Amino acid sequence: MRTYRSVNLNVLWFIIALNVVIFIITLLRPLEVIGALGLTPGELSEQPWTIISSMFVHGGFTHILFNMIGLYFLGSFLLRAVGEKSFLAVFFLGGLAGNVLFALLAHPEATGIGASGAVYALGGALVIMVPKVPVLVFPIPVPVPLWVAIILFLLLSFLPGIAWQAHLGGLFLGLIAGLIFRSRRRVSYF
Repeated sequence: MRTYRSVNLNVLWFIIALNVVIFIITLLRPLEVIGALGLTPGELSEQPWTIISSMFVHGGFTHILFNMIGLYFLGSFLLRAVGEKSFLAVFFLGGLAGNVLFALLAHPEATGIGASGAVYALGGALVIMVPKVPVLVFPIPVPVPLWVAIILFLLLSFLPGIAWQAHLGGLFLGLIAGLIFRSRRRVSYF
């Protein structure tokens, strides 16, 4: 039997709205917002809150657009599958794991921003739970299995200027979460 929970998506919409509000503020005062909320490894001891706050800051329209699209689609699926508490745990722990890996491996003066580590965590959990679910990936004209889509997006992480460390850290946390969810068998997945 397949089950797919009917849940309230308010927590997901709140996270998206928070990202959008901070993005608008960033447009008005980019240097101040990114300087105060972005994660710079060499300044982490003076600005420890940035290990979390950087997850809500985005540097451009395409950056926030793609992160929020991924957050909505992956997040709404995972939220229905595992519930609000588990969704929030994967989101925040995935973002945290991504930021820790960024802090450890990036240049000390580099600044990391964005929800990508958290979004990759959601994708990683779903890859373990429902690896073959078909998804559309622009510009590929036919649906591909989720695991293929995640690998394609992961490869893009290695383009210059992208915090691949955060993507990998989030993905690894998500894969572990997916294994935990699958072993619990709380829900039958597609």
